[in-house]
Amino acid sequence: MDLTEFLDSVEGDSPPRNLPETLQALWYDWKDDWDKAHRIVQEIPTAEGSWVHAYLHRKEGDLGNARYWYSRAGHPEATGDLETEWRDIVSILIDH
Repeated sequence: MDLTEFLDSVEGDSPPRNLPETLQALWYDWKDDWDKAHRIVQEIPTAEGSWVHAYLHRKEGDLGNARYWYSRAGHPEATGDLETEWRDIVSILIDH
């Protein structure tokens, strides 16, 4: 799967089968279901999960909480466009 295929999948009613939880969270976020995305990601104890968690809190506007999660993820705090960050995270997670 690549970014284009992932974006195409968002047109459906549910995420693709066997999609990792980090990508499921981003899938639901793209569908404007922040709460579902957050419920998924808060159960992922990895650096990747923390990165998605950070992005979600930055999107929410809770920058203090986002900073905490960026730190846990080992990533610098993002300050650019949210959609660009979303696409960057998806692209990197797809490649893993």
